Amino acid sequence: MTSTDTHTEPAPEAVAGLHHPDTRRAFRTVHRFVLAYLGLSVLTLVAAFALRDHPSVVTPAVWVRGTIVVLGAAVTLLLTVRAGRGSRGAFRRLRIISTVMLAAIVTIVVLPGVFPVWMKVEQGLCGLALLGVAVLVNGRHLRTLFARL
Repeated sequence: MTSTDTHTEPAPEAVAGLHHPDTRRAFRTVHRFVLAYLGLSVLTLVAAFALRDHPSVVTPAVWVRGTIVVLGAAVTLLLTVRAGRGSRGAFRRLRIISTVMLAAIVTIVVLPGVFPVWMKVEQGLCGLALLGVAVLVNGRHLRTLFARL
């Protein structure tokens, strides 16, 4: 018996739950938050590039963190789309990544001296977007739905 033999199909009502108006609304909101997170992250790299000749404003840490955040935001967007289509694995990863990235952002904002103030402000805005994602994907409605899928 392979692992695919033990997989059972989700109940029809669970699959129908993906199309429920509350579910669609939740995923639209998550998608918007993730797009805001990605957009802010890309704008950060654009700003870093524009200010690259000012080492007091654009430190090596800005480049590293900025790149990591853009990649993380892109992965978060991919997971959001896949979860919205019913992928339990993507939903689970979206829950984990949104929480871990939010914790990383809080750490960056409170650490003194590592990042310039402008990046801490940007990271704070990204954190607000991720907070919205984390609240929605850890809410009862979506957790219950994906537990049945």
